Amino acid sequence: MSHLKVENLSISFGGLRALGGVSFEVRPGEIYSIIGPNGAGKTTVFNCISGIYKPNEGKITFKNMDLTPLKPYQVAQAGIARTFQNIELFSRMTTMDNLMLGRHTKIKTGLWAGATFLTPNSRAAKEEIKHRRKVEDIIDFLELQAARNQFVMNLPYGTQKLVELGRALALEPEVLLLDEPSAGMNLEEKENLIFSIKDIRDDFGITILLVEHDMNLVMDISDRILALNYGQVLAEGLPKEIQKHPEVLKAYLGEG
Repeated sequence: MSHLKVENLSISFGGLRALGGVSFEVRPGEIYSIIGPNGAGKTTVFNCISGIYKPNEGKITFKNMDLTPLKPYQVAQAGIARTFQNIELFSRMTTMDNLMLGRHTKIKTGLWAGATFLTPNSRAAKEEIKHRRKVEDIIDFLELQAARNQFVMNLPYGTQKLVELGRALALEPEVLLLDEPSAGMNLEEKENLIFSIKDIRDDFGITILLVEHDMNLVMDISDRILALNYGQVLAEGLPKEIQKHPEVLKAYLGEG
């Protein structure tokens, strides 16, 4: 059974073909990685899935829902969250505030009601408490307690990446798109990230799509891997198959 299906995805920018007929399916509860050299089209795939780009051809479906025409906020409401290769946080806000913003699709009382509740027993106040509990759980899960009340701009880069991961988790997604999550992290942070990603899948039941340059991380964590080059599919398979695939070695590892 496919959870997320990409069919014949093609997109061009100013005559340059970024993706040409890319197709793949991701199963529920899978960690599925997309690899390839710079310019292979990895992030472009993510941008199409999350509604930032509209493909020239092809279709993206999630649980039989057509995502292709949806705007990014509608894709998020459908249950798909993402992180970005370049951190997209509010740097002059705290970790807690950034994670609370990640709850925006879950807030029912509206901004006005939330800003004007007067009593602890009001509906808006109760909802605020519920959302803060959820965010506290994420802070504990990612071990961000020390960063809770710090401005994001004052945090180390690796910690900022975790805050961005936390904000995506705050959406309570069914599918999580992770774009270069280990970039800027040291070895210890990367090892912790591997455990976190596996726990996100195992404990929360979230399906994960991963774009990542660190091949050790990819091979350690992935159930299946899709290799791209120049916007085309080179190969798809188990990590041990991709490691030995001659076209992948030639294009990605510079061997041939």
